[in-house]
Amino acid sequence: MLLREFNEEREHGDLNSCALTSSQSRGRVHPEEPDRFRTIYLRDRDRIIHSSAFRRLEYKTQVFINNEGDYYRTRLTHTLEVSQIARSVAYTLRFNEGFVEALSLAHDLGHPPFGHTGEAVLDSLMLPQGGFEHNRQALRVVDTLEIKYPIFKGLNLSHELREAILKHGHGLENIHCQDFRFDLKPYLEAQIVNIADQIAYQHHDLDDGLEANILLEEDLLEMELWKRAAEKVKARYPRLHGRIRQMQIVNTIVKLLIGDLISRSHKRLAPFDGRDAASMRQLDENVIDFSPSMVNQMKELQNLLNEKFYGHHRLARVRVRSELILRKLFTLYLENPKMLPPDFRDLVSQVGQERVVCDYIACMTDRFALEEWNRFQR
Repeated sequence: MLLREFNEEREHGDLNSCALTSSQSRGRVHPEEPDRFRTIYLRDRDRIIHSSAFRRLEYKTQVFINNEGDYYRTRLTHTLEVSQIARSVAYTLRFNEGFVEALSLAHDLGHPPFGHTGEAVLDSLMLPQGGFEHNRQALRVVDTLEIKYPIFKGLNLSHELREAILKHGHGLENIHCQDFRFDLKPYLEAQIVNIADQIAYQHHDLDDGLEANILLEEDLLEMELWKRAAEKVKARYPRLHGRIRQMQIVNTIVKLLIGDLISRSHKRLAPFDGRDAASMRQLDENVIDFSPSMVNQMKELQNLLNEKFYGHHRLARVRVRSELILRKLFTLYLENPKMLPPDFRDLVSQVGQERVVCDYIACMTDRFALEEWNRFQR
């Protein structure tokens, strides 16, 4: 039987010396008996998968609101794509896949309904109380808002995962977690997830934009990544045409990005052979990264998405409507706090009514927010 101790020992033999190992974790805020079979990070992963916040990602916007169509990505499918990419990179570079998977699955738990529009609206409404940022909210979700256990609030995740969930650490002065070391670089596993997130959203936004006919292939022909991928697809499938050809080009772009990331990171890791995870955090720059030429090609793709996709009038209309709905709901709950569920009302004395209203709205799915809005319009 593969008991936890055996799996922890196997990590020391199988993983890169710079990787996180489960046996060296600083543990949890609330001490618990270790699991018989699972390492601490695998147990974290399972708690995230079984959380209500994770289930709600199915009905939260990535770019298109959930009711726009069944093809387009949701926050849940984005999360699964990040996990798949990050695990592939971690496996190849010999980093802790359990930690990478747990962080991938948790990294967007704090996103409100209606995507980045929802985040911007809540941030503006909450400015007097310290603002709103989805990474900070994700920590709040796993530390406080998930109610599943009788002896502590939240999911009681490992110290390392909770710190990594904050990622870039905006507005950390409002978080009471002084034992987190934000003066240090992220763990290399966290660096992998952060870049997997970039790859995933550029990939699926490009694909969704083409599917929606918001992006046209003629917009992409001069883009270096598109040209490279198109040449590879043509060499392999010279008679391919139409939408399936576009899908193969988009998939090839992902392969180019992942291949470059692995190759570049492998070379950058070589001089640090023998160093441990803690010492790698003291470096001046991240080790997991693309080559300079690929960074430029990704910027070109991002600029095109900003101009041709995110700024399109179809999405602009959705943003305006989403902002209107969230602002009205925020005012409504603030003026009528008895409409909040009991679990949220109980938090008012701890963090204030505005933060509780923000928490409640941030937990909503697009579908539920629209239903609430329609209910109050009757």
